[in-house]
Amino acid sequence: MTWRALNPWSDLAGLPRDSWLLALATLVNRAGTMVLPFLALYLTQDLHFSAGQAGAVLAVYGVVSLTVSPIAGRFADRFGHQRILIGSLLLGGLGFWALPLLHTLPAVMAGMVVLSAVNESMRPATLALVGDLAPAALRRQAFALNRLAINLGMSVGPAAGGLLAARSFGTLFWVDGATSIAAGLVLLAYPLRPRHVEAVSAAPVRFSAIGDPRLRYVILCVLPVVLVFFQHGAAMSVWMVQGLGFSTRDYGFLFTVNTLLIVLLEVRLNGLTSHWPPGRALAVGAALVGVGFGALAFSTPYWAIVMTVVVWTFGEMILFPANAAYVSELAPRNRRGEYMGFYSMTFGLGFALGPWAGLATYQSLGPTALWLGCLGTGLLSSVLLGRIRSEAPAAVPSPVPDVTTG
Repeated sequence: MTWRALNPWSDLAGLPRDSWLLALATLVNRAGTMVLPFLALYLTQDLHFSAGQAGAVLAVYGVVSLTVSPIAGRFADRFGHQRILIGSLLLGGLGFWALPLLHTLPAVMAGMVVLSAVNESMRPATLALVGDLAPAALRRQAFALNRLAINLGMSVGPAAGGLLAARSFGTLFWVDGATSIAAGLVLLAYPLRPRHVEAVSAAPVRFSAIGDPRLRYVILCVLPVVLVFFQHGAAMSVWMVQGLGFSTRDYGFLFTVNTLLIVLLEVRLNGLTSHWPPGRALAVGAALVGVGFGALAFSTPYWAIVMTVVVWTFGEMILFPANAAYVSELAPRNRRGEYMGFYSMTFGLGFALGPWAGLATYQSLGPTALWLGCLGTGLLSSVLLGRIRSEAPAAVPSPVPDVTTG
């Protein structure tokens, strides 16, 4: 057996150097993600806000992040994806340093508006750069590398944040800000140079990205399964801990399983499926997410719940890189940031609506109805996404073909 067959990251070998530099900056930034996971505790314990006030602060951050993505994407297209990313990292780091200086509710709310707008602007710029740097044949692997960097960083950041929070919440802000600035300095020291750019018309494209019916279609079709996916952080925890009596440690171990699978298998999996057309990859990924969560209706032993996590993690590993690569494929070169902004907004909507809808269903109809509803919702996305076919970039403001045909 060759080393390539044993190496789970061997499919990244063809990616250009700049793709790796972007992943390094992402890893550095995500390894310092400490403030947001502990923000509610900081607000209630250090600033003595009520639970309702803390929830309002978090809601403000979420609403701003949801609305800023398309705007940030358009700015990235106009001023440069890399410039917006570096600016977001540097200003976001300063924002994290400034936030502990605010102590009243109005001041903190205003600070969160600014921080969210600056910090969340990096997402569409980063995704656009992933597409800019990678050749089309390796684009799914490039997005898998980006998710690998995010997951490796997130496996370190919140855990380290928990240790630091036990000593001082203020330390979280300084470390988080420092890693954000460090990531920006990496990109300043080693500027990225996109080399694999498809030729597009030099004429400006004057339609909004959301005016592309193919983008609207993929966003609307993937949103149901994104709502299902976000049940892992809401209804699933309540069902396991309060409904089945498992400990929070048992629930937390599921995230370890999820992260290990992503780190070890996602890159290889996307290499093996890179020849799949977009519709097949999206349909299979959505179906596995739906089946994984739907199987919880029949899975009460712990080992069975772990197996469902394995199933929907495989769905996640196929669905999300393929989805990002397809949106990148749709976008004309000079509108990739805006397209990625709307792609990012899909996850903001899923995060805002999914937990609420899942918990409301759980409370009113019970867990069986919830998980069977997740199965049906995921399969609905699968069927609709399966009708997508590969498309050329929308380089001119003329009507574009409907993806639901052919």
